[in-house]
Amino acid sequence: MSTTLAPEQQAIFEAIESTREHIFVTGRAGTGKSTLLNHLAWSTEKQIVICAPTGVAALNVGGQTIHSLFRLPIGIIGDQDLEQDAPLRKLLGAIDTVVIDEVSMVNADLIDAIDRSLRIARQRKEPFGGVQLVMFGDPYQLPPVPGDGDERAFFADRYASMWFFDAKVWESAPLTVYELTDIHRQHDDEFKAMLTAVRHNRVTAEIAGHLNAAGARPVPANPPITLATRNDSVNSINARALAALPGTVKRYKAEVNGEFGGRAFPADELLELKPGAHVMFLRNDAEHRWVNGTVGEVTRVKTTSVIVDVDGEDWEVPRASWERNRYTYSTATKTIKRDVVAEFLQFPLRLAWAVTIHKSQGKTYDAAVVDLGARVFAAGQTYVALSRLRSLDGLYLSRPLRPRDILVDQDVVRFMRGAVRIRPSVSPLPVQSPAAGSSPR
Repeated sequence: MSTTLAPEQQAIFEAIESTREHIFVTGRAGTGKSTLLNHLAWSTEKQIVICAPTGVAALNVGGQTIHSLFRLPIGIIGDQDLEQDAPLRKLLGAIDTVVIDEVSMVNADLIDAIDRSLRIARQRKEPFGGVQLVMFGDPYQLPPVPGDGDERAFFADRYASMWFFDAKVWESAPLTVYELTDIHRQHDDEFKAMLTAVRHNRVTAEIAGHLNAAGARPVPANPPITLATRNDSVNSINARALAALPGTVKRYKAEVNGEFGGRAFPADELLELKPGAHVMFLRNDAEHRWVNGTVGEVTRVKTTSVIVDVDGEDWEVPRASWERNRYTYSTATKTIKRDVVAEFLQFPLRLAWAVTIHKSQGKTYDAAVVDLGARVFAAGQTYVALSRLRSLDGLYLSRPLRPRDILVDQDVVRFMRGAVRIRPSVSPLPVQSPAAGSSPR
C-alpha cells in the first residue's frame, strides 16, 4: 500500500513524523491530500488513530468516526461530563497522533471535546493531553453543517464561528498550517487560475465569460455525468435514465456483517443495474484499471460480477469490501490495534448519469454537466463542482454562472489570511504559525 509521494507531500509527511506539532494539511482540490493521508496511515512509525466526522468518511480512510472513537455524545457537548471506562483510557493513553480527515466538517465544540477527552484520559493538562493532532481538509470545500436554532445560539454565544479553527483549544495550542500547492488533477495553467479565482471569490467578468463560453457548448448525444446541487434532482435523473433502458433491472443487495451501526453505507444497499447503465466507481482498483470516480457503462450483469466498459475495454468488476474498524489497546504488545468489527460487501458502483456535488468530493471527471439549479445554497459548492474536471474542455453548464453562485465563507477567509501557511515545496522545514484562535476576528 506504499505510495510514491511528490516532494511537498514527502516534506509534510516528514514534519508529521519528526515533530509533535499540531498540523493542518490543506490545499486546493486535486493537490493530493488523500494520497498523503493514505501514505501516513501505512507508513508512520507513530501510534496513530484515524477518524472522521461521518461514517462514510471514516470508512473511506479505514478509521472510526470521532464520536465512536472518543465515545462522545451526539450533538452539542459543551461542558457536560465525559464518561470514560478503563479500556478507553488505556487506548487514549497510548496514542501518539490523532488524525482527522474531512476536518472542515468538524465543528469547534467537537474539537474542544476531543481536547478535553484526551486531557482527562491521560491526566495531563497540556492541549490534547500531549497528543499530536493532524488534520486534513479544505475549508473552501466542505463547511460544518449548522444544527437547529438552539445549536446556532450556542455557537453564537461561545465561539467566533462553528469552524474547527475557532475551537478554544487553539488559544493555547499553536497550529502549523501546511498547504499543498501542486495540483495533480488539472494541467492547464489557465484553467487552474480560473478555479483559484472561483475558490477565493475573485471571478472577473473575463473569467466568468471564459467559463460560460466553454460551458455553453452543446451537450453530447451520450451526455457525461451531471453534478447537481440537490439529491432529488440526482435521483430523478438516474431513475429516468435507468427506466428508459431496455431489459429487466438486476438488483444486487449488499451483504452487511458485524456491528455496522446506522445506515451510512459507502455504497447503495440495494444497487439496481441494467446493461447500458452509466456507473461511477467508488473504489480504486488494485490493478489500476479504474480509480474512485471513473465513469463507465455496464455491458453485462451477472450474479457474481458486473461487466463494465471503461474507455472501450470491458472489465469484470467483483464485489468490494469496506471494513469498519475499531481501535483497541493491546496490553500484551503495548500497541494500538485496529480490529475489523463489521464488513460491507457490494459492487463498488453507483448510477452515474448524475451525482450530487457533495458526493463528487474527491472524484475526478474528464467531462461533466454542472447543474447549479435555481441557486447555489452552500459556500464552496460551485468551486467543488468545477474543480472535479480535468480540463475546461470537459465543462458543460446547464445554465450560465451568475455572481451569486460564487459563495465563500468569510470565516474561512479570516482564518486563512491570519494563518501562516507553509508551502513545503518552497520551504520544507516546518515553521510554527500563530494559534488559529489568535487570527483576526
